Amino acid sequence: MERVAASYIAEMDPDARIEPAPRGFRGLVLVEASKDKYELAREIEAKVPEVEKVVVAEACTEADPAKIAETAAALAPRFISSNETFAVRTVRRGRHGFTSIDVNVVVGDAVRRATGAQVNLRYPDKVVAVEIIQDLALIAFYPGSREWRKMKPGKYPLYKLFRRFSIVQMPYLGPLDACRTMGVRVGREVQNFEVGELVVAPIGLVDARQLYEFLGGVFEGIESRYQIQRRSYGRDVRRVPVYVQDLYQLVRSRHGEPIIVFEPEGDPISKRAKDVLEIVKRGRRVTLLFGSREGIPEGVYRFADLVLDIAPGITLSTEYAAAAALIAIGSVVHDELAAEQVNGEDSAADKQPKDAA
Repeated sequence: MERVAASYIAEMDPDARIEPAPRGFRGLVLVEASKDKYELAREIEAKVPEVEKVVVAEACTEADPAKIAETAAALAPRFISSNETFAVRTVRRGRHGFTSIDVNVVVGDAVRRATGAQVNLRYPDKVVAVEIIQDLALIAFYPGSREWRKMKPGKYPLYKLFRRFSIVQMPYLGPLDACRTMGVRVGREVQNFEVGELVVAPIGLVDARQLYEFLGGVFEGIESRYQIQRRSYGRDVRRVPVYVQDLYQLVRSRHGEPIIVFEPEGDPISKRAKDVLEIVKRGRRVTLLFGSREGIPEGVYRFADLVLDIAPGITLSTEYAAAAALIAIGSVVHDELAAEQVNGEDSAADKQPKDAA
């Protein structure tokens, strides 16, 4: 891919010196422009989607923390004002007697003293980028708004809301291999969203072996997704607990609690968005009911606060129903929860459920 990107850049600036994968480091293309480097950078961003990020180097120096700091401090006042915040991002390639963090600390202190600006590692106004390639260090400056982040101001972490949700799923019963497969898929989905609990809710007498296979798949799916989350998330992850209760008895036992049924006979969720938000703001456990090969019995509808349809005209398969509903709920309530967070209010979504599991 480096050579592909390099060929496109060469068409824009035929006289430029271009080195794809410099010194064997894949994912990089070094360009020494023959024309205005800022103009070429803008052209690359506009015309070459193979290039994920364009960084315009302002200086080149030896890969030594002290020299990098000295060079960065001399340049910084041109790009960072005293009333702005900044962060240093170092990417180090090759073997060195120092770490990227060492460079961040030394350069950050030098830039702070040179500009009077404050450090903000999460959401800086400006970024000091240090790209180290063996014995070479390139220094660049760019706005912090150019950094893509999964979480940033204006976004609410929906797992906090979903931990208050009780997913009630009628089991998929039938051929044993299908029961197992469907259980795995359901388990992965509920763990993916880190819901408060999963209640497998059969109706009356069911085949024990079929239920056993479904439950085994559920635990397998939960565990596989949980282990991935533990390795990849930068926060604590909660394994979803699983319970079994007859559907009718569950509805009786949760009388007075918020209950939402998801079936094609319901209202479009967009039409009832305000009602969904009101339920979420109660700060209580919210029970979401999902059918399987057979839907939720219509008699249960009378005991629900809402009966919702998330995709009118489409019957969702068992393994996708809960995931689709959670995404739909998150979409209709997110902005309100994010606004409360920005205003410093205690979001109802952050409160622990008042009702026992």
